[in-house]
Amino acid sequence: QVQLVESGGGLVQAGGSLRLSCAASGRTFGTYRMGWFRQRPGKEREFVGNIRWSGGSTSYSDSVKGRFTISRDSAKNMVYLEMNSLKPEDTAVYYCASGTALRWDYWGQGTQVTVSS
Repeated sequence: QVQLVESGGGLVQAGGSLRLSCAASGRTFGTYRMGWFRQRPGKEREFVGNIRWSGGSTSYSDSVKGRFTISRDSAKNMVYLEMNSLKPEDTAVYYCASGTALRWDYWGQGTQVTVSS
């Protein structure tokens, strides 16, 4: 059974940084992608970025490009979202997901990030 567990959320001032972690288990992740999504208050869930487990190539949404970085530690089955220069509009519940180019089929429970102005 695939499990994704996020951690690292919290309250931070605008301009600050946070690093989210996602502990992944239950499948051989090498052929999959790992993604980060977020759901801001009153908004639908949106794509933040993803990383290919094999090779480590990444892609990001325009809203976070240059500020957020996704990485993975294959030995530990961990995926990270390093968030810098945080803005109040980054306030959201952040989710880790596992899937393919066609669909995201497993999700974590989410972790709250709040950025104060």
